[in-house]
Amino acid sequence: MLIALFLFVTVPLVELYLLIEVGRGIGALYTIALCLLTAAMGTALLRQQGIQTLSRARVNLDRGTLPAIELVEGVALAVGGILLLTPGFVTDVIGFACLLPPTRRLFVSFVLRRVKTPPSDSDKPDRITIEGEYERRDRPHD
Repeated sequence: MLIALFLFVTVPLVELYLLIEVGRGIGALYTIALCLLTAAMGTALLRQQGIQTLSRARVNLDRGTLPAIELVEGVALAVGGILLLTPGFVTDVIGFACLLPPTRRLFVSFVLRRVKTPPSDSDKPDRITIEGEYERRDRPHD
């Protein structure tokens, strides 16, 4: 909670400072144009990367495997898209990092290393699975 409060106070203040300094250096209109340009570039990149991630997820589902990496990448893409639409340069850098495949893969691997999965039945040595067929011999109740 304390970290979230710190981020919600610090990030906007850093963004304001950078916007003022960049505006002072290149002018207010150019600063606004730069913010709009990064938002447009981010939207195009988000669309492209989102389609690629969705197609990889469909391939995994067709194979019968869980698209876990693609799901986490989808979250990273959504976060990156939101950050790119937020005015500011710090959020743009983090947003682009979420959208670019190499840095997004680093983020995804970091998240997946920290996620603990519940043990499955095959992980428990005291359970034995007996495969076979059965036939119902009693009559079902009406």
